[in-house]
Amino acid sequence: MTLLIIIIALALVFDYINGFHDAANSIATVVATKVLSPFQAVLWAAFFNFLAYWVFGFGVADTVAKTAHTMEIDLVVILAGVIAAIIWNLFTWWQGIPSSSSHTLIGGFAGSAIAHAGFDVVNWYIPAKDGGLPSGVAIVIAFIVLAPFVGALASYLISVWLLHASRKSIWPKLFTAGIIILTVWFISTQLYYYEKIKEPRFESEFWSVVFESHNIKWFLIGFIILTLAIFALVFSSLSNSKAEVILKRTQLISSAAFSLGHGGNDSQKVMGIIAAAVAVYINTSGSAQAAMPEWLDVVLPKDDTPGKMPEWIPLACYSAIALGTLSGGWKIVKTMGSKITKVTAFEGVAAESAGALTLYFTEHLKIPVSTTHTITGSIIGVGLTKRISAVRWGVTVSLVWAWVLTIPISAILAALIYWILKIFI
Repeated sequence: MTLLIIIIALALVFDYINGFHDAANSIATVVATKVLSPFQAVLWAAFFNFLAYWVFGFGVADTVAKTAHTMEIDLVVILAGVIAAIIWNLFTWWQGIPSSSSHTLIGGFAGSAIAHAGFDVVNWYIPAKDGGLPSGVAIVIAFIVLAPFVGALASYLISVWLLHASRKSIWPKLFTAGIIILTVWFISTQLYYYEKIKEPRFESEFWSVVFESHNIKWFLIGFIILTLAIFALVFSSLSNSKAEVILKRTQLISSAAFSLGHGGNDSQKVMGIIAAAVAVYINTSGSAQAAMPEWLDVVLPKDDTPGKMPEWIPLACYSAIALGTLSGGWKIVKTMGSKITKVTAFEGVAAESAGALTLYFTEHLKIPVSTTHTITGSIIGVGLTKRISAVRWGVTVSLVWAWVLTIPISAILAALIYWILKIFI
């Protein structure tokens, strides 16, 4: 039990480090465009990191918890993985490298598991069910490429849409009207209506539907797209100075949306590690699930049976990442906010909106993507709308190398730490 508590404590320490390591993802553009001061920006981002507790489910947590077969590993495996993730995160933060905390954690978990029981212990590929996407470490690795590409494509398309909307022509307005109609229709098809909600929060059917966590996420997606659409409809009638003022105010919305996605995506990864640690403790200690104290009543998902965990785990994880964000990450803010490409309020809105939409959709699909990769790709996408040379490709290539190396280095480091720990534990 002592080792389990140490792992839980270190996992929350990692979550805190994740907060200040990845704070730049949420605040770099609002600081670069001077919409908010650095202090105001971290307060803003931390608040929405924590608010994500009421918005997102546990889909990503379930995926991370199943990185390795919990029946075939022990607590030392998870301890080594968390320690390796903390070391690599601190090193990359000190060097000002916006590497992925998510991939650090998954790489560390997988590396120590391989050191313990070989390559077969890792869930490399889990086939899709019920029309969803497959999962496993191979899918996470694939999204090292796909997440920034999707973010870049989304921000590029949003930028092109808004640039055309600035022209005094009827066609961009007709296109925007079509976007509004399609968005309203699509969101309406994704909502859980009252008869589908298993545990309504209110007696009122209306409020139960509005505050269902699954629905809140889709309402936010609709709100982001419709906010952009409303601006697009009036963009051509605004002076440059008036448009700049509105864009800076809109940036508060887009940065808040991205901070929500950051909190919801990254906190779940630590929740998954804690859930896996409890499952391993039950398997290796001989304790029955029923004999576990109520505060450790964790059940991993299996087949069609959803998992469960006590409320203190998500609450602690969301609190830790919010506190970490409050601590800031100024070394990485400089890289994200100015070194990749020059960012104005226009680019900030497009990049953050695209990043938020990417995180919401991948969370819905239970894919633990990197918020760092996503926002970096989004910033590159808006840079490409100006010209290819607007993106500082030398910096970008260095970042890509850091992304590619994060999982193998974290895995190797975790394996070494595992072998050292086994000498003493």
